[in-house]
Amino acid sequence: MAVHGDTNDHGKDLARLLLRVALGGTMVAHGVKHGRSLEGTARWFRSIGFRSPEFQARASAVVETAAGAALVAGAATPLAAAAVVGTMGVAGHAVHRSNGFFVNAEGYEYVLNVAVATTALAALGPGRWSVDRALKTDRWLTGLPAAAVAGGLGAVAAMGQLAAFWDRPAADDTDEPR
Repeated sequence: MAVHGDTNDHGKDLARLLLRVALGGTMVAHGVKHGRSLEGTARWFRSIGFRSPEFQARASAVVETAAGAALVAGAATPLAAAAVVGTMGVAGHAVHRSNGFFVNAEGYEYVLNVAVATTALAALGPGRWSVDRALKTDRWLTGLPAAAVAGGLGAVAAMGQLAAFWDRPAADDTDEPR
């Protein structure tokens, strides 16, 4: 018969794995979608006010796919989480903030929940079934410091990207290229 602590640890490891796969898989799907339609993604970035929209399209495809794959694998988890938080921060500010909370009105509900869940995952750690555990790097940055890196670095990266590349589009802008 299993000791209660062992069963509880397996349950926590399963929860971490499920979070990693759901969050990371979602990011991979978004990155692949952006990568398969770089021209359309660039037009979309232009329509929401980003300078260098072709660069933004390529960067979003690479960052979302790589961060998502790292989360799924449980590799460099706090840094992968920071990339996701940064991506969600940019999307939240540039696209969703002005629409209110609810996702059905293009609000920030979805991006907020993905960012918070990813920060929580960084705090929890990737768990037993992860690259970080296999490499024994999962003990380097854990708990509150890992969450602070994910949230803080992600927020700073989002602010930097917005400051460097984003101008609020005029109210009459459309999805058509300028």
